[in-house]
Amino acid sequence: MKFVAKLRPGIAGAALLVVIAAAAIASPASAADPACAGGKVKYYRNPMGTPDTSPVPKKDSMNMDYIPVCEDATGDGPGTVKISLDKVQLLGVRSVEVQERALSRSIRAFATVQYDERRQFVVAPKFSGWIEKLAVNATGDAVTVGQPLFDAYSPELNILQQQWRVAGRSADATDKLRYLAYPEAALEKLRRGDPPSRTVTIPSPAAGTVVDKVAIEGMHFQPGDALFRIVDTANMWVIAEVYEQDLAFVKVGDVARVTINAWPGQPFEGKVTFIYPGLGKESRTARLRIEVANPDGRLRADMAATAEIAAPLGSSLAVPESAVIDSGRRQVVLVERGEGRYEPRPVKLGARVPGWVQVLDGLKAGERVVTQATFLIDAESNIRTALAAFGHGENKGDSK
Repeated sequence: MKFVAKLRPGIAGAALLVVIAAAAIASPASAADPACAGGKVKYYRNPMGTPDTSPVPKKDSMNMDYIPVCEDATGDGPGTVKISLDKVQLLGVRSVEVQERALSRSIRAFATVQYDERRQFVVAPKFSGWIEKLAVNATGDAVTVGQPLFDAYSPELNILQQQWRVAGRSADATDKLRYLAYPEAALEKLRRGDPPSRTVTIPSPAAGTVVDKVAIEGMHFQPGDALFRIVDTANMWVIAEVYEQDLAFVKVGDVARVTINAWPGQPFEGKVTFIYPGLGKESRTARLRIEVANPDGRLRADMAATAEIAAPLGSSLAVPESAVIDSGRRQVVLVERGEGRYEPRPVKLGARVPGWVQVLDGLKAGERVVTQATFLIDAESNIRTALAAFGHGENKGDSK
């Protein structure tokens, strides 16, 4: 509206200017309110759903901002339910704001403790002979690198020792002894000029624990016979069985917490180092290898354990589990539209973590969803939708 006036000199002209300015202030242009995306705020309602409104922005007793209700708030989806504010309070309707959250899923799996395959050693001589004396004669004995295991008499080695002396310590004779894993300590004695020994002492190839012993004093052995098996137990493998549906959330490098049944209150920490390529046909589980340090030797092979793997999912939109109405074929949440109106909206969900569900599509940050009395509102929504469809069908039939 334009105001056109001829100013007159004197007091009358000044009074007219005051009247025009007052009229302009009293009738401002309808400016868009940012809280309503171009519309105007009708009033502000209590964020907890109580029947309490305010014409101006304010906070409730919990220091929560009142929610603006726009004058032109339209576009309700199908099945939208409108409930009086008194009934909202009576039903105990509660809602939360949709926000991005750092989600992490915890995967628990049954596991067993096994020896580290890379730390196992077998003592299998490459020559034949007899065991004349055992230095380590019990399973479970701890050995160190180079510690004598047994003394062996071998006619084959005695012949090669004599050939080495006759051949003048030739390289060919030395290689023959080394090909048969002749101990370096015995070869060094020959180089010093010591007479060949009737027996040769076989040392331990590694430090660890003797877990299998076949050697017996006086027994005869053939080349390749496994006489001792030694395992270094300073590092152990924990083989966990993870269900197929959890496999997508596990990767190499994830930190795992292993609890042994023998020591329930003393967990061990390890890392996932390998995911086996196969899958159990009957159990539908995949095997994971978790490496765990075992400096004090408490972990023993075939112990039962439970592995818990923390799988971070990153930051994503999430809603409480109680906000989702899951019928099996579709998932719906009730979006609060203000003034006691609730819109059922299908959503696409992702991972489920304790208390929360990841939302991939259907919601935006800042919207509010119902977390309590969801089924009561959803039931009323379904009834209204069914009645509306029934009425539409009747009108369509009458028009024929």
